[in-house]
Order: sequence, then structure tokens, then C-alpha cells
Amino acid sequence: MLRSYRVLAYSLASLASANAAFADPPKPRAVSPARPKQVVLISFDAAREISQWQRSRALAKRTGAHFTYFLSCVFLLSPDARQQYAGPGKATGKSNVGFGASKQDVADRLEQVRLAAAEGHDIGSHACGHFDGKAWSKADWLAEFASVRRIFENAYAINGIPEPADWRDFARHAVTGFRAPYLSTDKALYEALPEAGFQYDASGVSNGPELPPTRDGTIRFALPLVPEGPKAKPVVAMDYNLYVRHSDGAENPAMAGEFTERAYQAFRAAFDTQYNGKRLPLELGFHFTLMNNGAYWDALERFAGEVCVKADVECISFRDYVERRQAGEPQVTVGG
Repeated sequence: MLRSYRVLAYSLASLASANAAFADPPKPRAVSPARPKQVVLISFDAAREISQWQRSRALAKRTGAHFTYFLSCVFLLSPDARQQYAGPGKATGKSNVGFGASKQDVADRLEQVRLAAAEGHDIGSHACGHFDGKAWSKADWLAEFASVRRIFENAYAINGIPEPADWRDFARHAVTGFRAPYLSTDKALYEALPEAGFQYDASGVSNGPELPPTRDGTIRFALPLVPEGPKAKPVVAMDYNLYVRHSDGAENPAMAGEFTERAYQAFRAAFDTQYNGKRLPLELGFHFTLMNNGAYWDALERFAGEVCVKADVECISFRDYVERRQAGEPQVTVGG
């Protein structure tokens, strides 16, 4: 009887083995489609205070980010050199934002520019005197751009500061992008930009994140409107616009903590929407001025510290993005 059970067990095992041999092979594990990395474009306007140059560069080193600095060229002129600049229709030596504080202040700023560029950051132009150019002609814009190029390239010599050997070559090729003061533009600006050698403009505002179009030879970036605050009302994704929203453009340091949290939540929500969705580039703009006791820089540091370090996120400069576009490279993907 024991033998019969053994034979039956052997027969069943053999049958199971045979059935397994003829069964459908296991299906391969489904592969998730490749997704583009989330691009975040962080920029700073005016680029005056030395401490903020240092702070932003330190943030970049912590997070692996590359930033764009839109420099106002009057900050490369000491008080003694201010006569080197005259804006379109303006008196010589006049500026809406002042000039460099001293020759040493200018020298320190030039050193920060050189360090930032060596670390892979993008140096763009914010024009010179921070004038509103919405009524300027093409000739006016070209004159302002000529001042930008001349002052940037000759900054050391103009101020009587010893010049590094490699400065001229760097200065001739460094500045490829522009953002208009007050984000104020006109048709003449976009006619002047390519003639003045600019590859991109970052003066636009859009209803939300978008792929930057190329128009008339210039790639055009736009600060998006993003939901913000308890009612999720749209606001331009820039610190100054948050400053006006939060405190009517006046300092209210007692509320700085709340303003920091609101700004961070707005940045993070805008990021999460793209990160979990279409992954369109997200642009955020800042100034070196510490509004509301530095609330918006505090929010930026928290935000960048969380997202720029992600393996599937790239916090890059406008110039990085443009160079990839011009090289015909697809947006970097993950997965697949």
C-alpha cells in the first residue's frame, strides 16, 4: 500500500512538472515610461549686496543648483566713475538704484561675479540704471545694451582696479540673457535683443509654467502666476510681488514668519503640481534685497534644500537651459 502512495505521488509530481513546462512564461515586470527631470529656474535681479552673493553661492553649493544673476551694471561703477553712464533720455550719472558704494565695493562685486561664473552660474543683464523702458525705441534699447557691454567689459579699468588677465575674454562672452527692469517691455526691446547679441529674455509673465517659446530669434522665459495664500489667489512667482501681496510693499517684520511660510507653501505647491504632472519648467525670481526681514530668502533656502537635491530634479540656470535647447538635446529623463 505504501508503494502505491509513492507511485501516485511521483505521478502527480511528474504531471505538475510537465504542466509547468508548457505553461505561459512569466510576464516581464512592467517598465515605467521615462519622465523628464523637473527643471527649476531660480534667478536674482540687481545682484548688488556682497553678502547676498555669498549667501546664494553657499546655497548653490549645498544643493547642487546653478542660478542666474541679472546684474545691474551701475553696480560696477564707483561714485567716482558714475559719469561713465547715461541712460536713454537721462542725465549723465543718474540711476534709479544708485551705483557701487566705493571702489572696494565694486572690486568685491566683480570678484563675486568671477567666482559665481567659475562655479557654473549664469551672469545675465538687468540693464544699467533700472529705468522703465516701456516707451523706449529700438535705438534707445541698443544704446542701453551698449552701455551694459562697455561697462561690464571695462569695469576694472573704468574704476582703476587691477584687472585679472582673463577678464576681457570672459566679459565679451558671458552675458547672453536679459531681464527688463520692472519686467517692463515693448516691441522695440524684442527687436533690439538679438541685434545686441542676447540669446534669451526672461522679462515675461505667464498664466502658469510653460515651455519657453522662441520668437524672432530669442528664447522667451516667463515668470508664472502661481496660487498663493489662504484663497490661493494667483501671484507672480517673484519675491517682490509676494512682498506687495503680503504687506503692501512695506516692511512688517513681526509677520516675517507667516510670510516665509506662505511663500514656501506657494513655491512648493507650484513645484509639486509640475513634479506630479507635466513637468514643465518652474521659474522663480528673487532680488538681493531682504524684504520683510528676509522672509522670501528663508522660504527659498527651505524650498531649494528640499527639491534641488532630488535625483529627478535639476535646478539649473537659464543659460544651461538655452544651451541644451540650442544643441537639440531633449530634456533629461529619469526611469525607463
